[in-house]
Amino acid sequence: MISTKKHIQQLAAILLAKGITNIVISPGSRSGPLVHTLATNKSFNCRSIVDERSAGYFAIGLSESVQKPVVLVCSSGTSTLNYAPAVAEAFYRNIPLMVLTADRPPYWIDQLENQTIRQNNIYRDFIKKEITLPLNETEKDLWFAGREINETLNRAISETPGPVHINIPLEEPLHDLLDEDLPKVKVIDSVKTQSFLAEKELQHLSEEFNGSEKILILAGQQNPNPKLEEILAEVSEKSGALVLKENLANLNNSEFCGIPDLLITSLLSESSRVFQPDLVITFGGSFVSKPLKQFLRKNKPDAHWHISKANQHADTYQSLTRVIDSTPEIFFEQLLPQLKSKEKTFFENWKNQEKTVANLRDNFVDETKFCDLKVFNKIQKFIPENSVVHLGNSSPVRYALLFEAAKNTRYFSNRGVSGIDGSLSTAVGFASESQKINTIILGDLSFFYDSNALLNKYIGNNLRIIVIHNGGGNIFSMIKGPGESPAFREHFFTENKFSTKGMAQTFGLDYFRAANETDLEKQLTHFYSEKQQKAAVTEIFTDAEVNSKAFRELFKKVKT
Repeated sequence: MISTKKHIQQLAAILLAKGITNIVISPGSRSGPLVHTLATNKSFNCRSIVDERSAGYFAIGLSESVQKPVVLVCSSGTSTLNYAPAVAEAFYRNIPLMVLTADRPPYWIDQLENQTIRQNNIYRDFIKKEITLPLNETEKDLWFAGREINETLNRAISETPGPVHINIPLEEPLHDLLDEDLPKVKVIDSVKTQSFLAEKELQHLSEEFNGSEKILILAGQQNPNPKLEEILAEVSEKSGALVLKENLANLNNSEFCGIPDLLITSLLSESSRVFQPDLVITFGGSFVSKPLKQFLRKNKPDAHWHISKANQHADTYQSLTRVIDSTPEIFFEQLLPQLKSKEKTFFENWKNQEKTVANLRDNFVDETKFCDLKVFNKIQKFIPENSVVHLGNSSPVRYALLFEAAKNTRYFSNRGVSGIDGSLSTAVGFASESQKINTIILGDLSFFYDSNALLNKYIGNNLRIIVIHNGGGNIFSMIKGPGESPAFREHFFTENKFSTKGMAQTFGLDYFRAANETDLEKQLTHFYSEKQQKAAVTEIFTDAEVNSKAFRELFKKVKT
């Protein structure tokens, strides 16, 4: 059965023709024509998520998992606004969400009609393209809408993907149906191309690269890319360039430098130019590490190249000299044969420093009291090989990056806009289409903030939720400023005394609890046991004051 609305028929047919079949629907009446047409067609894989904010993040996780675009469908009014946080995250992470919002006819806007707001251009600053379909259904209107729909969907899945928005005004009746197949439609394909460096430009870049003695390659947040990892290893081995990455870069080669927060902190007071690069090459998303930004802004390289298919002029370190319109894989593959073999002094200095810092960290963690540092150190060792880890924002993502990544494990985090909202929903969406164990590590406030992530039937047995219950927003104890304010405890830290146990039981999840090192080891053993065939929550209780003190002391020790 399909809706009698011809624009809806055409839209659904174009989606199907382009192979876009994953749909996340939030219930509503105005969106009835969309729901009838999509949900009753067996070629579409439709999921129902009541909370639109959660649905948006669920769709991000789902898209990351299947590596395909995902369609969001909602009713009119505030439901459209609730997608906004996820749309912004998708925009800054280049994730192809296709947002379909039902709307009232334009003549009812601002006329005190129910569930009606101004929806045109509602996401204008966080979207690759937005269109509003015509209300009329003449042959010319359908031709025009078909071209617009094709162009909008093509923009979402372009070389630099991202979210798009199709706003759909609908008149009543909304629920009249036809027992017919979807109509035949014209599909406009967008041919993808790859950008290769011209011979003259390649020669110029090669000369500059070969003339640089100290080269630092920064790998930002990205999906796993084994071929790129292999090429980077060859570039590093041949040229002596150092590859610096965080867990979210999903590069597992042990010759690359990790733990940048601690490593760079150990260099901040260095007067020597030994660690200052001549050339910095960046690609991928953002880095979490604040010390890295401080170090490179203070010790500026002579040149900074940023590799970006989107031609993004990302001058994070205030030294940008060149934007390279390519993918990192193609760029380094072209560059590699042109490189001259050089001594690895710069590389060895960094690797030796990393080893020193890692030993210092391990000794410190062994000797300190039970705290978040010990917890994350232990968790990283228990995470199963060949699994997926999702990191919540604020303190979890920072703690996790102080330690080496678990073996052959993929790491994800909502670091586009780095908000508290949506971490759990994203993990649930990813895990719903994953065959691997998916672990989400987040704080207690973040868990409660996004608890509607569990309000659906797509919680797989492969989901493992680790809640670091440190009594509130512990991130504000770790950074300078908020802790000295009289408003700290109530308005920054936001003390929390609620346990997640009741919530876990409400949604039918197994629950584990740990408040010391012995309990933690015991519970994690059960938590990741092959016998654990059900989604579960492990809640780990730590003391906020002990956490903050240990965190600061570690960085102080590393710095001095």
